[in-house]
Amino acid sequence: MLKSDEYYMKIALELAQTAYSHNEVPVGAVIISKDGDIIGRGFNFSIASNDPTSHAEIVALREAGAFLKNYRLNDTTMFVTIEPCPMCAGALINARVKRLVFGASYIKAGACGSIYNLVNDRRLNHRLIVTGGVLEQEARGLIQGFFRDKRTTTHSKNA
Repeated sequence: MLKSDEYYMKIALELAQTAYSHNEVPVGAVIISKDGDIIGRGFNFSIASNDPTSHAEIVALREAGAFLKNYRLNDTTMFVTIEPCPMCAGALINARVKRLVFGASYIKAGACGSIYNLVNDRRLNHRLIVTGGVLEQEARGLIQGFFRDKRTTTHSKNA
């Protein structure tokens, strides 16, 4: 049964908190089927896995593909706490995800409207429906808190 965008974003925020607890950049993502069932979950795990592709979105896409036994994720929606980067936006396009919902914009490398708009580039063979700003304050607060804590820890070690 389909629930609200806020409902799924809260789950993505919980996953981002898990990333935070693993000392990873706190980004979380979930993918739902057209019926609203969660078919993929992910959180950033690049540092611990030594894998630059282990972004929350990629992890969730891999799980959803395995669940559906298909690399095409037609009629699915991804919810992610931060606007996807170019790598993740490209993966969403290749997977044929129908809709993207994100929390906070990624002003340094966002590829879904902030800096680039890969997911709606008419030169590509697939475009996504995009909704940004869902639980934006919570998503922004989590990532800002993480980097504030990192700066404080770094300054403490150097003092």
